[in-house]
Amino acid sequence: MRTRLLLTAAALLAAPLAQAQDMPATPATDWHLGTAPGVDAAQAYSLLGDRTPTPLVVAVIDSGVDITHPDLAPALWTNPGETAGNGVDDDGNGFVDDVHGWGWLGGADGRNIKDETLEVARLSKLCTDGAAPAGTNCTAIEADLAERRSTYEQQRRQMAPIFSQMFGADSLLKARFPAAYDGTNAAALDASGDRDVAQAQAMIGFLAANGASLSDLRAFRDQIDSQLDYGLNPDYAGRAEIVGDDPTDTADHAYGNNDVAGPDPGHGTGVAGLIAAVRGNGIGIDGIAPNTPGNTVVRIMSIRTVPNGDERDKDVANAIRYAVDNGARIINMSFGKSFSPQKDAVDAAVRYATERGVLLVHASGNDGENLEVAAGHHNYPTAYYGDATNDATRSSTWLEIGASSADVAGLAAPFSNYGQTRVDLFAPGARVMSLAPGGGVQTADGTSFAAPVTAGVAALVMAYFPDLSAEQVRQILLDSATRYADDEVATPGGELPARFGTLSVTGGVVNAAAAVRLALERSR
Repeated sequence: MRTRLLLTAAALLAAPLAQAQDMPATPATDWHLGTAPGVDAAQAYSLLGDRTPTPLVVAVIDSGVDITHPDLAPALWTNPGETAGNGVDDDGNGFVDDVHGWGWLGGADGRNIKDETLEVARLSKLCTDGAAPAGTNCTAIEADLAERRSTYEQQRRQMAPIFSQMFGADSLLKARFPAAYDGTNAAALDASGDRDVAQAQAMIGFLAANGASLSDLRAFRDQIDSQLDYGLNPDYAGRAEIVGDDPTDTADHAYGNNDVAGPDPGHGTGVAGLIAAVRGNGIGIDGIAPNTPGNTVVRIMSIRTVPNGDERDKDVANAIRYAVDNGARIINMSFGKSFSPQKDAVDAAVRYATERGVLLVHASGNDGENLEVAAGHHNYPTAYYGDATNDATRSSTWLEIGASSADVAGLAAPFSNYGQTRVDLFAPGARVMSLAPGGGVQTADGTSFAAPVTAGVAALVMAYFPDLSAEQVRQILLDSATRYADDEVATPGGELPARFGTLSVTGGVVNAAAAVRLALERSR
């Protein structure tokens, strides 16, 4: 599952309507680019002087990317060996018309899947059918599935009155103000003593006061429905009809299509924008990588692999290999799941990337959990091969990223996974602004955004210091992180406060300016 950009609307479960006026919204900003606890991007560029960057490719393994977004379209990777639209595999890499990347979630006829089951539902189905892999604890799987379904069913019940009131208020305002109301300007409408209109305005205002919108609320409702109808439904089998492959055959790569946007590119577009949106063009946001109008240095390769549900291990392994084989130097992976039944195939692909000097940046997940072994919690894929947990069996080019916030007192975002040995460092991931499909912007929470912030800093360093290896760049980002190790912070997940240094290897937050300073020293 994509490591979700968390919806502020979820907070409504715990916020009574009467408190609406007491909860101001958090403004949407690009604070992640500023000085610490941001990445200090402006200072990083001032340190580079007249250096000339070298082009490189960053692969975004995600839900898809809006390749028409005006702030991102100039930064798309284009396969130099492929002729668009001729129906021929011109470069002989096994993929027809893979001009900007590849989609593993589609069929040859151009159709795509949007929703998928979670691994716990797949394993439950295998248990029911008597075909579970050896060693599978079917009792635990069934209990896990039941608990997750119960949580969403409870949310559906709790949110039903709020959905009804909010969408009813929206419908009323649309009926009363068909020309003036656009879904976002309720407060500006003239109630003129109309109690129903005033009440509807108050309800819509409640959403804004909680930093949410009607679109957030719809997305939250759709998320609940999707989990119950697809993700946690063992009988859902949409892939078989559209993709038509055997998901258990990890040796197969001859499937999918060249649609790199897909039906739901919101997540991937936000991720790609943080890395490579064109800087200084007055559109959208500024990415971290050195892309300016007319001079695109860092290109985004879109590899559509992550559905609304859990990604398949087979698809992840194929996506990593595709990225490496087609020249990516950095791979961003803003997704994760609790089970990985074909982990050996993913491990082999990670080894393949590591041996070829590709930097892998992975989001730690949004469960507020400790990823240490003792906690029994996993967010696959991981840096470790097999079941081992020591550095000798770990990818040397992997970075695991937690999410930090703009508030130093609450530096570790409350949703972020953490771990003193399992998470390498933190990066801005709370209330971060990026691009949205259709030419707009979005603001969201999630380690999904923290990972590409880090990938963007890595791309900046690699572009200006091309002789540095992936291992060296990884070490520079670790060594240059802004240290908060001794600061006491609220621990994600509601645990007791702890020193920030106990939440990751470095006890730090990625810093582009400090990384450039260190690269200047180490590249001499």
